[in-house]
Amino acid sequence: MSKNPLTLIMDTKKFNGTNYNDWLRNLKIVLDFENQGYVLDKPLPTALPEGSSHEERFPFDKWLEDNCKVRSIRLASMTNEI
Repeated sequence: MSKNPLTLIMDTKKFNGTNYNDWLRNLKIVLDFENQGYVLDKPLPTALPEGSSHEERFPFDKWLEDNCKVRSIRLASMTNEI
């Protein structure tokens, strides 16, 4: 994640089990700013066969990379009790 001041929202407004709507709104703000919000709504692109070109594989590989980042942000933005 970039050094985006919006990410401070996720540190100060962690999901605690009672603030889901506020947490989700803040999560979407941060992810959209990072151009990663699409992984919440779009399924994993179809994998291509072995030997596909980099250009053909790019959407698949990018989605996997962004999904990993989004999962990490989501987990880091929850209290330990969740």
